[in-house]
Amino acid sequence: MTKTVRIRDIAAACGVSPGAVSRALKGQPGLREETRLRIIAVAEQQGYDFSRLRSDKIKRVLFLLHRQHNISRAMPFYSPLFLSLESACREQGIALSFLSIGPGDAVADRVMLHQPDALICAGFFEPELLALLEQLKLPLVLVDLWAPNLPCINPDNMQGGYLATRHLLEQGRKRIAFLASTLSHYSIHQREKGYRKALYEAQLLMPPEYEAIAPPQLDTERSLRQAIDELLALPEPPDAIFAYNDATALLVLQACAQRDLRVPEDIAVVGFDDIETAAWAQPALTTLAVDKDRLGQQALEILLDNKTDTNLLLPVHLMIRASSGA
Repeated sequence: MTKTVRIRDIAAACGVSPGAVSRALKGQPGLREETRLRIIAVAEQQGYDFSRLRSDKIKRVLFLLHRQHNISRAMPFYSPLFLSLESACREQGIALSFLSIGPGDAVADRVMLHQPDALICAGFFEPELLALLEQLKLPLVLVDLWAPNLPCINPDNMQGGYLATRHLLEQGRKRIAFLASTLSHYSIHQREKGYRKALYEAQLLMPPEYEAIAPPQLDTERSLRQAIDELLALPEPPDAIFAYNDATALLVLQACAQRDLRVPEDIAVVGFDDIETAAWAQPALTTLAVDKDRLGQQALEILLDNKTDTNLLLPVHLMIRASSGA
């Protein structure tokens, strides 16, 4: 019969007190980062059952965004998700807090200031940063992101990219560009795959310059504007642009207005996310609607049900408005 590994066994192996081991395993403050990581490594080597730490009811959840996001531009999408999550947490008697972090931070120290029982990560996180969060041994759910062996919930990004591109094809567009800030983010890459799938089915091949990926710069908006300028300055510019999100599609509408390009007569535009300002734009923006409320609610359900192998896709639907010519 396998011997149960106890806290005092780990303490003896590490040369620290049982109280220090308890704080390290529960993610509580009061330890240096290297001490915490050494205790957790020894606990893993000895086969400590970390699930014993999750027997208590979740009382505090920490919602994390990457500092790489331009937070002001990201919040029109993530605010409804966060508010929905907060409402669901309140119904369960759970406190919700918010933190933006990056790989240069003392991740464990910043997270543990909130003393969370569980984490929800939304949007882009590089694998190295996710690995640091996993070392905290807290229940973790990804929203709008996928990573191996972690529970997650996403909009059906590939289907959304497919629907957006097929809609433009059905409007008679022949030169359809895809515009994005990067392809390293899982969600954006899936949208690009949907774009390519629709073109493949239509037996169309776009020139490589029609896949416009913004040059890497600290200012994402500036780099996107550069990519838009390059697209519109092509000898044969696109007659339609599928932008990876609504904030970028709105930049396209601004650029077109500055050049006296008529939307949708000269060029059609489709976005993704259905943020509130998409309907207010002139012309109103055709977009893929994401149920942000449901994303937040189901992320909490995954946490509370401890569904460690969950990979949920939420359907998206096309909101047809004036910018696509329908």
